[in-house]
Amino acid sequence: MPANFWPEEDSSNELAPLNSLLSDLSGTEELVVETEPLFLPFRFQGRRRKAALVLTLVWSITIALHLVSWGFSFVLGLTTILGIHALEVVFARPRRHPQRIEGELPSVSVLVSAKNEEAVIGRLVKNLCSLDYPDNKYELWIIDDNSSDSTPQLLAELAKEYKQLKILRRSAQATGGKSGALNQVLPLTKGDIIAVFDADAQVAPDLLQEVVPLFQREKVGAVQVRKAIANAKENFWTKGQMAEMALDTYFQQQRTALGGIGELRGNGQFVRRAALTSCGGWNEETITDDLDLTLRLHLDDWDIECVFSPAVEEEGVTNAIALWHQRNRWAEGGYQRYLDYWDLLLRNRLGVRKTWDLFSFMLIMYILPTATIPDLLMAIARHRLPMLGPITALSVSLSMLGMLTGLRRIHQGQKFQFSTYLALLLQTIRGTIYMLHWLVVMSSTTARMSFRPKRLKWVKTVHTGAHKA
Repeated sequence: MPANFWPEEDSSNELAPLNSLLSDLSGTEELVVETEPLFLPFRFQGRRRKAALVLTLVWSITIALHLVSWGFSFVLGLTTILGIHALEVVFARPRRHPQRIEGELPSVSVLVSAKNEEAVIGRLVKNLCSLDYPDNKYELWIIDDNSSDSTPQLLAELAKEYKQLKILRRSAQATGGKSGALNQVLPLTKGDIIAVFDADAQVAPDLLQEVVPLFQREKVGAVQVRKAIANAKENFWTKGQMAEMALDTYFQQQRTALGGIGELRGNGQFVRRAALTSCGGWNEETITDDLDLTLRLHLDDWDIECVFSPAVEEEGVTNAIALWHQRNRWAEGGYQRYLDYWDLLLRNRLGVRKTWDLFSFMLIMYILPTATIPDLLMAIARHRLPMLGPITALSVSLSMLGMLTGLRRIHQGQKFQFSTYLALLLQTIRGTIYMLHWLVVMSSTTARMSFRPKRLKWVKTVHTGAHKA
């Protein structure tokens, strides 16, 4: 990392390079490994104490707002400030990106970490080896993370058919989960741009032609494409995830238009090699490598762009239990990064615009759900309405508007009739009801992180290959 960004006397020095850290964390399916805090790098120690401190502060402040005479006035003032920022986000004009590469095409290395993916690996390789990009300018690396099914045999057969396909098989002793797999293969790759996909990914042939031109702006360190749910029509949960991804991409695109924080989402992420190297690779001490890398890229003065089109298709989870496990991992990883890098954020390493944007996002996504329980308890005890009602109303209204606009933006360029708008409205209402699960997930996750020992629980999302490309 640049010396003027990570000074030698800074306590963040242990971050560079992250891919050189020794990790005792295993990435085997449904395996829970308790980690001894003493063996963790300094920055990643004490997460439970930090989480407990934040939880205590949030609960104490929420209770105090009910007890002081000016509590509601403070909430109204904060809601007004957040509302002004929300209006800026809503009315921001998305950036226009170049449509073609000027000069020589950069090389691209496409990476997929796969473990027991026999149901989807064949379709994945066929799809990613058929991209509309010069064969000598991109390569596909499949990191077989010690699969115990027929994945290795299928990959061996596929390698005979597709010359772009290269395979790295990890040993049973390999550590670090997905981050460890990506770090292990990185020195073997040649691409100027590193693309990362999940094993169930399916993309359009012109994906690279559409995404690569965005890297012509020198400050762009990464690009995230929209995640589309391939089996969206299956049930309530998959339909909700489809609306959720539209909402997420909409706000990502609007926030980046204002110079705010764009975020990576794992599947369908593209990272400039120079940016990835400057950040030290993927962090093997986190359960959400994409969210951790997001923050480190921004701390290293890179921008992240997010686009609606092209999109990457993936399988949505189909039941409440699978959704609960997945979203708890996302919530814990997202919360973890604030605990890990809090000192750098307080020093305004991101700059005023990005710091304010991140603070607003953190307040609505993490702090507000955590404060909901003490707010409701105090409201019941004092026979009054919840104190945080105005902020909650703002959050829900903003979510509905963003979801509706995001769903509309997916179909941009199509002819709309009244029935189409009615269908989008119904999707938005259903998606809003679905999104209420985040209140339970976030409040329970922040509480759990405060009391339970630090651990990494890696639960593999099962891919069935049931949907059609």
